[in-house]
Amino acid sequence: MSDSGSEASGGSLSVGERQLVALLRAMLRGARVIALDEATSATDNATDALIQRSVRSAFRDATILIIAHRLHTIMDCDLIAVMRDGMVVEYGSPATLLATPDGVL
Repeated sequence: MSDSGSEASGGSLSVGERQLVALLRAMLRGARVIALDEATSATDNATDALIQRSVRSAFRDATILIIAHRLHTIMDCDLIAVMRDGMVVEYGSPATLLATPDGVL
């Protein structure tokens, strides 16, 4: 019998709570590379800001790959790859991309 929906496997947790548990596991394991796919999309703005600060602090020596649709999620990243239709259309620092007059970002 599968427990995929049981409380023991996190079935009673919301999507946002499960995302937070996954982040905590990565922090406790000392992950050197972490991939986040809209990790804070299910949270309010205040919680989002707190999580973003915590991720930047906890993983300051790690490589963080972030898939995001909200600009504030990625503005303090070192490099950004802007994608369209599966292709990279811009790549660079946030400041450089924002300063590009005809840029996509």
